[in-house]
Amino acid sequence: MSTLTSPDGSTIAYELDGTGSVLVLVDGAMCFRDAGPMRGIAAALRDRLTVVLYDRRGRGASTDALADPSARATAVAREIDDLGALIDAAGGRASLFGMSSGGALALAAAAALGADRVPRVVVYEPPYLPDPMLPSAEAYTRQLLAALATDDRTAAVELFLRRVGVPEAGIEGMRNAPGWDATLALAPTLGYDDAAMGDSRVPDELLQAISVPVLGLAGDQTPNFLRLGAEGVASGAQNGSFELVAGQTHDVSGEALAPHLLRFVTD
Repeated sequence: MSTLTSPDGSTIAYELDGTGSVLVLVDGAMCFRDAGPMRGIAAALRDRLTVVLYDRRGRGASTDALADPSARATAVAREIDDLGALIDAAGGRASLFGMSSGGALALAAAAALGADRVPRVVVYEPPYLPDPMLPSAEAYTRQLLAALATDDRTAAVELFLRRVGVPEAGIEGMRNAPGWDATLALAPTLGYDDAAMGDSRVPDELLQAISVPVLGLAGDQTPNFLRLGAEGVASGAQNGSFELVAGQTHDVSGEALAPHLLRFVTD
């Protein structure tokens, strides 16, 4: 493991492995290097790509110098700074792969950092929503920010778990599991993912600011509303494309993703 210091003083933990073009893996909500899909994805890619696996700020071995993670515009800007520092550490040029809400962050970073530093962007099922589902996203944001403002981590995590469809019995089981305290430690970072998602609409203006190729991916077994985000990104980008990953849901495997990522990043 290596570390770097982001411009605001946060320490970002990362690993750099493999050979070839550089790809930074950007986790979604509540995930980091050793809790989520990215280590398996990195293992499937490192024979052909140089992979940067990192802990987003406030997760795993990374620290967070931002006093108020619920400050939405500032939160996104600081995470973009983190990605810029990682790209610099990896040689100054890297494509981005963002998983779920990490895809929204990857898109924002590509627009902000520019084509010279980010030559390609891939997103897997960013959870952008159709108009009829937007009121539920607005309610979630309002309730999440209220919980974070009082440091009610239990309320924040449970809001998120319900939001992603975990049943009450599953939440109760998690509360009683040994890892619950570690889960609660991640609660402030939910504000970062919510900020990156904006109002949960496909960000057409942001997409038009990205000049490099953008690939939207979705599993062919995933619910339609999750596929919508990837399709919307592909159709809204200046140079976008969309592909289905065979046999996959939102819980995608590295082996299934690898051919799509390798073809796109090394093309």
